[in-house]
Amino acid sequence: MTYTQTGDPTIREHVQAWQRLDVDQQLALFWFIYKEMGSSITPAAPGASTASSEIAEGLFNQVKELSHEEQLQLQRDLINKADTQLSRQYGSLGDTTKLLFWYRLSQGMDNGTIIPVPSDYKLPSEVETLFNKIQVMPFEQQITLFRDYVAPMGAEPKAGAEI
Repeated sequence: MTYTQTGDPTIREHVQAWQRLDVDQQLALFWFIYKEMGSSITPAAPGASTASSEIAEGLFNQVKELSHEEQLQLQRDLINKADTQLSRQYGSLGDTTKLLFWYRLSQGMDNGTIIPVPSDYKLPSEVETLFNKIQVMPFEQQITLFRDYVAPMGAEPKAGAEI
């Protein structure tokens, strides 16, 4: 079952298409989206509060301390909902904070603090087709799509003192 916050069939269709890709293709698509459209997405986490920004920054700071291999594994773990401490921390975040966190990851990829997509990487044709469809969506639909994509990622937080 696909989690979406909206009843918009176009968004649901795009989220499902995105989730059908393998994990590394999903990560690459997200990277290309932020690379191409990041200036408009930026903290286009509408309603992002200072607290959301600080929380996203705190999780990002933990990730940037990891080796590049561990950073890549963490991103895969988020998509796969692996039960790890960082994945549970992510899972406890609000959707806006999750968007901000992925935005910070993309900035880190740009400046080399987060493992980058190889410079010669080309999107496979089916991924590029989806990317092109996303690029022509109205801005508000794009933001809703990104929220619906990042929202279900991560593991469920644990009860009690454990995250």
